[in-house]
Amino acid sequence: MHSERRALMLALAAVLLWSTVATAFKLALAELSPRWLLAVASLASLAFLSGYLLYTSQLKTALQNLRETPWFYLRQGLINPLLYYLILFQAYDLLPAQQAQSINYTWALTMSLLAVPLLGQALYARDMVALTLAYLGVVVIATKGDPLALQFDSPLGVALALLSTLLWALYWIWNTAGKHAPHVSLWCGFALATPLIWLVAWFWDGWPGATLLSQAGAAAVYVGLFEMGVTFLLWQTAMSSTQRTAAISSLIFLSPFLSLIFISQILGEPIHPATFIGLVLIISGLVIQKMPKRGSGSQAASS
Repeated sequence: MHSERRALMLALAAVLLWSTVATAFKLALAELSPRWLLAVASLASLAFLSGYLLYTSQLKTALQNLRETPWFYLRQGLINPLLYYLILFQAYDLLPAQQAQSINYTWALTMSLLAVPLLGQALYARDMVALTLAYLGVVVIATKGDPLALQFDSPLGVALALLSTLLWALYWIWNTAGKHAPHVSLWCGFALATPLIWLVAWFWDGWPGATLLSQAGAAAVYVGLFEMGVTFLLWQTAMSSTQRTAAISSLIFLSPFLSLIFISQILGEPIHPATFIGLVLIISGLVIQKMPKRGSGSQAASS
């Protein structure tokens, strides 16, 4: 019971923190470019993960892993954090936070699509229903409730938000080929990608100067800690501490709705009714997709 209570508390803490990051993205982007937001956030995340690995005596192992398979981790690092977050932050720069964060939650369904050609998995009728609901939700959100008109505030922003889900799903599918703990793999990718991100930011935008010490800089550090670092470990620890994985993992569905509260109250962004309707469609699709398929109960329970 103690372990289950601890897992529940850790998972709820992770969900609450993840619910704040869309707001932090927009606060940082008010003064920083997407490149510099990523540069500061990735460095903050790398510093935290390095401290954690040092504290748990895993840093030596991580360095050894990096020496053994540098090209694997370079590929992973180029996807996450470099390409994924560059594209995601650019989408947030172009779209209202409520639209970008809602679309981003379709990544799990994108993963099921990619698993067909990359892992040889089959798509079931239930998967098709889930995909239809989720992407209908995306259209409802992006068109503010007028899907037949197909008029978007920012077609490029919507395209980038959808592309980010593709990259995130691809990262996790390829990450299964790794033989090491997820947080070790994450550190290896960040260790290789962070210097490249700083070079890209400096070359593209120049030095931001005192802006790094502003509220935007603080928001970027917050993103690095609670989008990319601390929260990831909280969630992983919660999942490894429970025997009720399906029940605990379902808590993640609270996050987008809590996020809308922070977006409206802190950013002052009015929540369009279509956002809520579209988000319900997306979450419905995710719930359907997570339901165990007939004849695969043990497999679904472990995934």
